[in-house]
Amino acid sequence: MARRAPRTSRTASAEPPTPRRRGARAARRAGDLPTDEVPTTTGSARLEPDPDHAGAVTLYVNGVPSSHVDLDDPGFLAFEYMQQMAAVIDRLPPGPLRVLHLGAAGCSLARWVEHTRPGSTQVGVDLDARLLELVRTWFDLPRSPRLRLRADDARHALSTFADASFDVVVRDVFAGDSTPEHLVTSGAALDVRRVLRPGGTYLVNCADRPPLTAARRELAGLAAVVGGTGTTGGTGPGAGRGAVGTPGPPPLRAALAEPAQLKGRRYGNVVLVAVRPGPGGPDLASPGLARAARTLPVPAHVVVGPELDAFVGAAAPFEDPPDAVGHEPATPGRTR
Repeated sequence: MARRAPRTSRTASAEPPTPRRRGARAARRAGDLPTDEVPTTTGSARLEPDPDHAGAVTLYVNGVPSSHVDLDDPGFLAFEYMQQMAAVIDRLPPGPLRVLHLGAAGCSLARWVEHTRPGSTQVGVDLDARLLELVRTWFDLPRSPRLRLRADDARHALSTFADASFDVVVRDVFAGDSTPEHLVTSGAALDVRRVLRPGGTYLVNCADRPPLTAARRELAGLAAVVGGTGTTGGTGPGAGRGAVGTPGPPPLRAALAEPAQLKGRRYGNVVLVAVRPGPGGPDLASPGLARAARTLPVPAHVVVGPELDAFVGAAAPFEDPPDAVGHEPATPGRTR
C-alpha cells in the first residue's frame, strides 16, 4: 500500500509550484466531487478529501489508495514512491518527455510531468475503462494529445506501440496489493525495452514484503532492459561505476526505498529502475540523485553497483510460462 509523505514538503523540481491563489477555485472543485463509492468497470472508486488541504483528494480503487491528486498544485506528489520516481525523472535531460504510464488511476505522476516538463506527450493505460472516464471528469488532466488515456491490459498495450516510442515507461499496476504475474517477468521487461528509446528509463513500483523476494527477482529480470545480467550494462556483477578499480559506464539498474524498507522490516514500496543503454539516460550513481533521494520528506536510499548485486544475490527472474499465449492476465486485475 502506498504511503503518503508529510504534507508540508513537496518533491524536488526545477519548476515552481502552481501559485496558491488558485486554491479557492480548486477547493470549490474538490468540494463538488463525490464522496460516495462510484461503480467502475473493475469494481468501485471513492474519493476521500485530504484533511490537510481542501483542494486535494485521495482516490481509492477497490478499497486501495491508488492516487493522491492536488487540484491546486499538479507539482505536488504525496506518495513516497512517486516522489522517488520523480527524483529519477529529474535526472533526465531538460525538455519535454514521451512517457507511458502502465497504470493510470488519477494520473498524479502524469500531471506532475506535464507541470515540470511542458510540452510532454503521455499515454496512460488502465484496465478500468469507466475509471478513466471518471478521472477525466473529476481532475484537471492534460487533454489529448498531451495525455491520451487508453483502456487496455498493460502488457497487451505494450505490444501495440512502435519501437523506441518512449523516453520513460512507468509501471504502477496492481490487482489488490500485488502486481499481476504477467507484468513482472523478464519477458515483460523485454517488451518494455523494445518501446524505450536508447537511454530510456523504466520505473517500477514494486510492493513487497520481507524478505523482499519479489523485488530481488524483479531486479534480476530487469537485466532484460539493460541487455545483460549485470547492474551496469550486462558485463556482470560488480562492473561499472562504484566497483573497485577503474570506473566503467554508469550503472543501469537501481532500487530506491526508505532504508527500513530495504532492510525488509515491513511491507511497502520499492522503486526499481532500469535504463536501456544509450545516450541521455540518467546516471543512477550520481551524487545528485543520491542527494535528491536523501532529502525527500521521507529520506530514501539509492542502491546501485555492487550494493545492488549483493541485494539481488542469486535471485532468479520471474519467467513467462512456456505455453503462455498472448499477454492477457491469468486472473482479473487492474492497472492503477
